[in-house]
Amino acid sequence: MAQHIDAPLREDVRLLGNLLGETLKAHAGQDLFNQVEQIRALAKGARDGQIEAEKQLEQLFLNLEDKEILPLTRAFTHFLNFANIAEQYHVVRSRRASEFDENQPSPNPLEPLFEKFKQRQISAETLYQQICDLNIELVLTAHPTEVSRRTLIQKYDDINRCLEQLDQQKLTPKQRQQALEKLKQLICSAWQTDEIRRQKPTPIDEAKWGFTVIEQTLWQAVPKFIRELNELVQVHCGQALPTHVTPIRFASWMGGDRDGNPNVTHDVTQQVLWFSRWQATELYLRDLESLRWELSIQQCSDELRQALGREHAEPYREYLRDLRERLRITRQWLSDKLQGLETIEDHRVIRHKEELLEPLLLCHRSLIDSNLPEIANGNLLDFIHRVHCFGIELLKLDIRQESGRHRQALSAITEYLGLGNFETWTEQARQNFLLNELQSKRPLLPKLLNEPEDSLINHPDVQEVFATMRTLAEQPAESLGAYIISMAEHPSDVLAVLLLQKEAGIQKPLRIVPLFETLKDLDGAAHTMNTLFNMQWYKQHIQGKHEVMIGYSDSAKDAGFMSANWAQYRAQEELTAVAQAHDVRLTLFHGRGGSISRGGAPTQQALFSQPPGSISGSIRVTEQGEMIRFKFGIEGVALQNMEVYTAATLEATLLPPPVPKAEWRELMHQMTETSVKVYRQTVRENPHFVEYLRTVTPELELQMLPLGSRPAKRRVSGGIESLRAIPWVFAWTQIRLMLPAWLGTGAALDEIIAQEQKAKLDEMLQQWPYFQTLIDMLEMVLSKADADIAWYYETHLTQNEHLHALGNELRQRLQDAIDTLLILKGESELLSQNEVLDQSMRVRKTYLLPLHLLQAELMKRRREYLAQHQAEHTPVDHALMVSITGIAAGLRNTG
Repeated sequence: MAQHIDAPLREDVRLLGNLLGETLKAHAGQDLFNQVEQIRALAKGARDGQIEAEKQLEQLFLNLEDKEILPLTRAFTHFLNFANIAEQYHVVRSRRASEFDENQPSPNPLEPLFEKFKQRQISAETLYQQICDLNIELVLTAHPTEVSRRTLIQKYDDINRCLEQLDQQKLTPKQRQQALEKLKQLICSAWQTDEIRRQKPTPIDEAKWGFTVIEQTLWQAVPKFIRELNELVQVHCGQALPTHVTPIRFASWMGGDRDGNPNVTHDVTQQVLWFSRWQATELYLRDLESLRWELSIQQCSDELRQALGREHAEPYREYLRDLRERLRITRQWLSDKLQGLETIEDHRVIRHKEELLEPLLLCHRSLIDSNLPEIANGNLLDFIHRVHCFGIELLKLDIRQESGRHRQALSAITEYLGLGNFETWTEQARQNFLLNELQSKRPLLPKLLNEPEDSLINHPDVQEVFATMRTLAEQPAESLGAYIISMAEHPSDVLAVLLLQKEAGIQKPLRIVPLFETLKDLDGAAHTMNTLFNMQWYKQHIQGKHEVMIGYSDSAKDAGFMSANWAQYRAQEELTAVAQAHDVRLTLFHGRGGSISRGGAPTQQALFSQPPGSISGSIRVTEQGEMIRFKFGIEGVALQNMEVYTAATLEATLLPPPVPKAEWRELMHQMTETSVKVYRQTVRENPHFVEYLRTVTPELELQMLPLGSRPAKRRVSGGIESLRAIPWVFAWTQIRLMLPAWLGTGAALDEIIAQEQKAKLDEMLQQWPYFQTLIDMLEMVLSKADADIAWYYETHLTQNEHLHALGNELRQRLQDAIDTLLILKGESELLSQNEVLDQSMRVRKTYLLPLHLLQAELMKRRREYLAQHQAEHTPVDHALMVSITGIAAGLRNTG
């Protein structure tokens, strides 16, 4: 239903903008404030189609001195960040308002869904069992283009809290004034803070950033979410959830993802694992102190009295004293480890979550037995839910490494044993060797190796693989998540990691998750898994469960959005069928990013559009960089996103979407053939394409940003194929061409419409959630594209006729894609059914346009300076980096 942007949201945007204006006047001078207002007025005019206004803006920026540009880019970046804060808080406000108004639909998507289940005759018992069995894991990953500093994020969170305070009805005039003063201070403090990190974050910095989200919001939001879910379940199913049920858990790649990141070593992984446990211990200690203060209860059960071993006036406090002492010992032990101090193995250090749970559950049983359920199910139950969700490790750490590194390590072993080079063997020979060794009781290598330094087994990369495995062997098993093999191609890639784990003495092997990401590997995924499931030893080893990861990034870079999307859908269908045939419970792990070409879509829509049967109560999804903050940075928004994930997984499991008709599949096949052909003709075959990318977009400039800990490229030299998928998407987003998300897709749809098959597309749009989501995402990304802005970069940064010709072709293709989409949807303009997003983009355009024009000017000045001076840095670097962060903030789903 179309609706206008809400008045309270407009008021918040205006308030924050006015306070920023006051800050600019007070701390940067009246001249800058006047200049910002002049630019804002011209940008509004340009937004509304006044060509003269845009020309005046261009002229104004051309005449600026270098030093004048930085404050302007900072001002407009702040405006966009404040618009984001206001929009994020508005979600919380709308949620609260709907709870007050009985005529409003519930903000919790589970409530209407439970009614829908009732109407569709899903029994209360079936629903209850499915909720108990839910297994949703959200995997937090660092983002090479996460642009906001942690110190600023905390200020933004405080601004959010001020907006919430100002929203309260019962504030006295004095309290209101104090809240406004606090808001003013925060905006002033944000203005005085540098947006750009001086150094690249380390993987440990990234992990700490992930822990901050847990501490600040999820620590409170998770027990609230389970409490609300339990209340709903009691109403609809007539029974309470068991205390161990935690439908959503969290894991992390930060400090474990070594694919293409030489900065993630075994030492870094060890530090992150210790720090993660230290942070969890610290949070539990805080909770326990407050719980002991609360549990001054005298009445207890015989079980607790016996556990205590004596009578005591305050049995709960006394009984929990030992747990507090063990947590303190654990915290000190981990602190010493982190500082590199000698530690003595202490049996009182907590290494399993059961050691935390047992005393808490005993207290819970005792309170229930003593007829004190209101106390048992208060803070104590919240504590128990936290332990079930966060364990002793806060976030389970996944390990990711590229398949080639494991093959290299195995080759080093086989060469040492005099068996030749593993990498040159046939796939069957590799499988035979690996299966034999996996079933052998003897180790492959002696503890001490006396090999020449130049032998493969002493290669630093091989030694690092061995060291990583030894590090994993030393960890409590429950601190670790999955071992993901990127660029997985063959069954031997999976067996190789199992053998390396066995050789390192890992008692409880990490579950192996092959990641299929290129088009070719996605097409071969089901065959690879079928081969593995047919191996008797492997089938026994997995005990009826397996996980497979579907990559969105590399397949989209390889083949374009539509082809990759359809390949992912087919791969999931085939994998689901293979798993069912072998009676294996399959969990699909979706490697999604924020942008459309990397699988980004509204959660509920994205999950419901997966193939029927592929989400069988179990799913893993990556949440990346700025999307973590956007979805989980505020408690109310975090609650809503957990509800959405739960509702989407339940619906896709109990009421799966229809199986696509054969003619729909045929049409998709035809469209993707066209799509991939058009995409590759442009990206791979046009001799000027790479030069266009590197000249017109800030792809090269992105590499100077101290963003994530990973290099922008897998290899220092090389073209498109060596560029990481995230900077690839990010670069096109900055100039608003959004090329990876639509190139080839428009042409494919156009061809089908030209063949007079629009009626079939209409049917797919109405009856097939997968196709509907595909088209909705295409519309969203096309609405954010702007050919005029892309043209401005091009004309500003190059006079090369070949590049202009390619630019004209790309912009024409963009317009054709828009026209085709409008014909398909029978609409006159984009987003006519999504007025909220449309209005949001209109508000942002006023601040985005100046940043784009400034960025193009800054890129030009930087390149001219580097051409004239032998230098690494230029006077405009800082302003350019700020412009990149501002545009990313304005468009939100950047990479």
